[in-house]
Amino acid sequence: MRRCLLASVLSLVLCAVVVPATAQAAPQAKPDLAPTPPMGWNSWNTFGCDINEALIRDTADAMVSSGMAAAGYKYVNIDDCWMAPQRDGSGRLQADPTRFPSGIKAIADYVHARGLKLGIYSSAGSHTCQGLPASLGHETVDAQSWASWGVDLLKYDNCGQQNGIPATTRYKTMADALQATGRPILYSICEWGQNQPWLWAAGAGGHMWRTTGDIANNWSSVMSLLDQQVGLEQYSGPNAWNDPDMLEVGNSGLTYAESRAHMSLWSIINSPLIAGNDLRSMPASTRDLLTDPDVVAVNQDWAGRQGAKLRDDGDIEVWSKKLSDGSAAVVLLNRSPNAATISTTASALGLPASSAYTVKELWSNAVRASAGTVRAAVGAHDAAMFRVTPGAGADVAPMVVPEAVPVKPYVTSAAGRADVQTKLYNDGPTAVTGAQLSLSVPATWAATPEGSTQVGTVGAGQAGSVTWHLTTNQSALGAVALTTSASWSWNGTSQTGTGAGRFTVADPPPLGRTTLSDQPWAFADNGWGPVETNTSVGEQPAGDGKPLTIAGTVYPKGLGTHSPARVGYFLDAQCTQLTVKAGIDDEVGDRGDVRFEVWGDGTRRAQADATGAGGAVTLSADLTGVQVLELRVDPKDTPDFDHADWVTPEIACLGAPPPAGKSRLGDRPWVSMTNSWGPMERNRSVGEQAAGDGRPLTVAGIVYGSGLGGHANSSVTFHLAKRCTTLTTGIGIDDEVGDRGQVHFEVWGDSTRLAQGDAVGTSGITQLTANLTGVTMLELRMDIAGDQNYDHADWLTPEITCT
Repeated sequence: MRRCLLASVLSLVLCAVVVPATAQAAPQAKPDLAPTPPMGWNSWNTFGCDINEALIRDTADAMVSSGMAAAGYKYVNIDDCWMAPQRDGSGRLQADPTRFPSGIKAIADYVHARGLKLGIYSSAGSHTCQGLPASLGHETVDAQSWASWGVDLLKYDNCGQQNGIPATTRYKTMADALQATGRPILYSICEWGQNQPWLWAAGAGGHMWRTTGDIANNWSSVMSLLDQQVGLEQYSGPNAWNDPDMLEVGNSGLTYAESRAHMSLWSIINSPLIAGNDLRSMPASTRDLLTDPDVVAVNQDWAGRQGAKLRDDGDIEVWSKKLSDGSAAVVLLNRSPNAATISTTASALGLPASSAYTVKELWSNAVRASAGTVRAAVGAHDAAMFRVTPGAGADVAPMVVPEAVPVKPYVTSAAGRADVQTKLYNDGPTAVTGAQLSLSVPATWAATPEGSTQVGTVGAGQAGSVTWHLTTNQSALGAVALTTSASWSWNGTSQTGTGAGRFTVADPPPLGRTTLSDQPWAFADNGWGPVETNTSVGEQPAGDGKPLTIAGTVYPKGLGTHSPARVGYFLDAQCTQLTVKAGIDDEVGDRGDVRFEVWGDGTRRAQADATGAGGAVTLSADLTGVQVLELRVDPKDTPDFDHADWVTPEIACLGAPPPAGKSRLGDRPWVSMTNSWGPMERNRSVGEQAAGDGRPLTVAGIVYGSGLGGHANSSVTFHLAKRCTTLTTGIGIDDEVGDRGQVHFEVWGDSTRLAQGDAVGTSGITQLTANLTGVTMLELRMDIAGDQNYDHADWLTPEITCT
């Protein structure tokens, strides 16, 4: 597991809870070491302690040959494990003789000869995070050593014994020692944001300071660190940079899309761009992400403004940054596991009013004209990045975006059909003509347009659409991917585009009370490996979890997740209540700190916090009317040990309420049913014990086409949701037992008896009527009134009237 990669108990403070400090001096001006965010490479993310001088030399060569140096990457930073286990006889740090036999000065000379700069590492404590000699109490001599070697950057960590000395003092002491050497050394303060360094680190001599704990090679870590940057933009500027830690771009834990989003976001928030991959073997795709000139230019903009979150719609976010030339950069971020179309406006970006704007998509280099809306189809765990500039030439084509929009995001497998709208948004300042839309669906589905697929002219700021009816005979559960293709003409040229969409085939849980973890989810997104059913999350491979265990108690049922996590279930408004326990799994000991939340249709219904040092907490949520239930787990600090369990999740589902008008109970789903002899039968007598073995409902020679055949004692309940007013029904003993049988019938509403009557085999039908106003649950009971052996009893044409 890639966690904080610490070697000693003392170093576990890397993952500790952040403790805020009192605000101190505002940032002060610094020497001109970092007028724009520093760019470079660091050894830790990929290599940890597995470093040597050959690796550093080869990396320097690769930085030049790959084009990264030309793109602005200058610092080659050696992280922990470069130093020998002991200082020399003069008390000076020395290079590890095995890893760096030539010494650090030789490495610095090699790096400098290639036009690059060398970074080194130490810690403001008694030892580094890997237990090697650090610099607390040795600041002056260490700074002198680094300066004499030609070091250009110091990353100063926060591990080791600190002798009760405050962070502000420890870090200021090293800053003074560096300055006293007379060599310009960029000072990177790495105290993990524990004491709010954005408030004091610039005044203490820092040029950049970590605002977070360590980054990890996964999407959840990247998003967690991003969240911690909100509100810090005011503390960033030239020579004084917030640092949310190094880049994981190109490393195996991130997909290409996630790496692109990571690079987009770190660029717009003015993070130092410190690559953490293996430069010697990176593919061209990774190199292109790290060196894209337009994206890097946003990060390196001379105005030095840090971008900020502009809008947060849950998993959809908009980040923006004003640039020195009067334009604005924007990132449309999709954190969800599903593709989404995201938009913002020039006005929201703070740009002046204009009849048109030039919009450049920075990753594809496509340039389009907009009348004010910036829109893009963004894939799962991905981002689109634009530069928006007031004004646009008449020769710039309009911004046109296709999209496939299902009328309902969820359909049941029984439905076997869905409706989809394909749309063509013209966000440009001029019209497009000859627009046409098509829709591609999976092979098991068929799509039929409702009318013509030609939408003709689509005016500026307008949208054209085509409705499609989709059918299938194989409606397997899961997402159904949609692709819409569009063509149109503008200024005499033909243009095309594609868009995406999806809906999900999902069935609600069965009626009654069931364990939610035994039901298929509609979607799941997990911070570390997949969500596991009835086991803990374990590590990244599927199925590697252990029995769910919280505070020593083992739970047989539940969901093993890792923050941040999302697990969704389609309820179809048929469920009313969720009860669940939640906590940190014992597999991480007393670590982990999360917030559990229950959401229904975008509204939070319940929440509770849990830590590894505590037991399970209990949540209960009213789900009445909810279409989609979502179980969320979010980190309260770094997510490294947030193995979070939902245990014994029980859900009560009552079914869809009856429709308005009259309906027969023999045709409606029941919530629960008990029967003493075989199952209760719909529209047939009970027969014998086998299901479906009854006969037409017959009482006193009269056959009834609708009803319920049961055997006392029995009970059947129906969900009315307070929508009904009246029940009418006949009761009687079925002719299949001749003149035998004696049964007491009762109608109950919410535990109150509303009507009753008796029947015997020698009598005919008796009519019952009940007032159902305000009733949520209707129950029909049959009780033994004599010898139970022949109590084959029927509810005949039971009919409810609802509004």
